Amino acid sequence: MASGDSAALASQFTAFCNFGGASGKTTLTTKNCTKMFKDCKLYGKNLTTTDTDIAFSKVKTKGKTEISLEEFKQLLKEVAPKYKKDKKKESDEAAVADMTEMICKQGPSTAGTTGTSKTGGVAKMTDTSQYTGAHKERFDASGKGKGIEGREERADNSGYVGAYKGADTYDKSH
Repeated sequence: MASGDSAALASQFTAFCNFGGASGKTTLTTKNCTKMFKDCKLYGKNLTTTDTDIAFSKVKTKGKTEISLEEFKQLLKEVAPKYKKDKKKESDEAAVADMTEMICKQGPSTAGTTGTSKTGGVAKMTDTSQYTGAHKERFDASGKGKGIEGREERADNSGYVGAYKGADTYDKSH
């Protein structure tokens, strides 16, 4: 593996490590490892997600749930025989080189995720100025929600009955 391939592999490895979680991670979870193999189209008839999960368990440090870049390189060597059968490569080393090249070309994909709605109905549904009836009471004049105050009638707990006009006058007269 050339140093350029190694740097590109490290870059893509880090990109997949940080996908869907906190940034700055340098270890890969089994979920993101499977995502990497799927996004880079490395799976075939012989190499499956089960194979990568088993290889992941073999190369990871006991008691850990994530692997480092060096352990990932070992994982590639571990799954190379099955990848070699799928892609009709002449040796395991050629299979590892081909997998590395495929990983270097493809970063994490967001295909199949939920995107922003492009229909016009969403703006109408979220415009609080058009709400009527009981729903209108849940928002203040600026359109900001009132929270629990807007969803149910709350008692004032002042100790006086509802329509009493002399509330808070006891201390003033005595």
